[in-house]
Amino acid sequence: MQAKKRYLLVSVVAGLLFLIYLWGLQIGELQQQPYHYPQIPQYHQYHQQDYQYNYYQRQDVYQSQPLPQRLPSRPARHWPELVELLEPYLEGGEQEEDSPQLHHQHTSPHERRAIRDNIYKNKRCRMETCFDFSRCQSGFRVYIYPPQRGDEISETYQKILSSIRESRFHTTDPSRACLFILAVDTLDRDQLSTLYVQNVRSRIHSLPTWNDGRNHLIFNLYSGTWPDYTEDLGFEVGQSMLAKASADVVNFRPNFDISIPLFSKDHPLKGGSTGYLALNDASPSRKYQLVFKGKRYLTGIGSETRNALYHIHNGEDVILLTTCKHGKDWEKHKDSRCDRDNEDYSK
Repeated sequence: MQAKKRYLLVSVVAGLLFLIYLWGLQIGELQQQPYHYPQIPQYHQYHQQDYQYNYYQRQDVYQSQPLPQRLPSRPARHWPELVELLEPYLEGGEQEEDSPQLHHQHTSPHERRAIRDNIYKNKRCRMETCFDFSRCQSGFRVYIYPPQRGDEISETYQKILSSIRESRFHTTDPSRACLFILAVDTLDRDQLSTLYVQNVRSRIHSLPTWNDGRNHLIFNLYSGTWPDYTEDLGFEVGQSMLAKASADVVNFRPNFDISIPLFSKDHPLKGGSTGYLALNDASPSRKYQLVFKGKRYLTGIGSETRNALYHIHNGEDVILLTTCKHGKDWEKHKDSRCDRDNEDYSK
């Protein structure tokens, strides 16, 4: 009986010694291995404040441990570049030179947003909110402000004003007017242009019936300047309607602003003698549905879209004849279709 007790006691002591030995080995391994910082979780999984709270808790737990060694830095990981998610319309080398990255490359998104917010402060304007219909109860009358001394009006804007004055809607009484037209020429707002008018903002704000532009219509063909040509008019349009060519969809106010074509200064004021517009000697079944002959801009705003229109040319009822020859350095941006297009254009 005594032998069994001695054997049991020896077994228990041996087991305790073995556990103590294993515990000592584990402590030695922890002291030899450097401490690794816990990996920061993704932001969409945990909030940063929660992580900081847990991190400080871990600091309290491991403050008795030796200082961790600095791990070697890992090379930066970059997101894979996704190129040509959709098949482009452009061919070969056109993709690089006509890329949208060329657009507004000299202005940051913040600067372009500041321009839009400063000029188009009333982006939500609609006829129901920014137009006073009570002024139109006696009929639709249009009033043109009298020009001030020294005003220089371009030939194109003079044609617009003349067509309004000669219409049956024109009135010389501002109290009867439903719509107001500025005498200040706002067609060309490129600061590098010789037709650019200075101090437009102060001049229109001094008008007695301006009223933040309510019931006013402003015409514009060109805006911004080289090289970005942002829609910077140089003044706030307020609640006035904007009849603009090449309007940006971001700034265009539906059912309020008016999109007009970009026409030449040589465009005639009238279409000919009275009565001729009612005649049509052309055959009802026309051979051509669409015909265009003109220049094709290789770079700049809208060039990517314009250069892709060659797909609709079929040589039968849709004819597009374009040339790349314009400007002094057009050959620097020459694409694979220029030689063929120039040859067809000169036929």
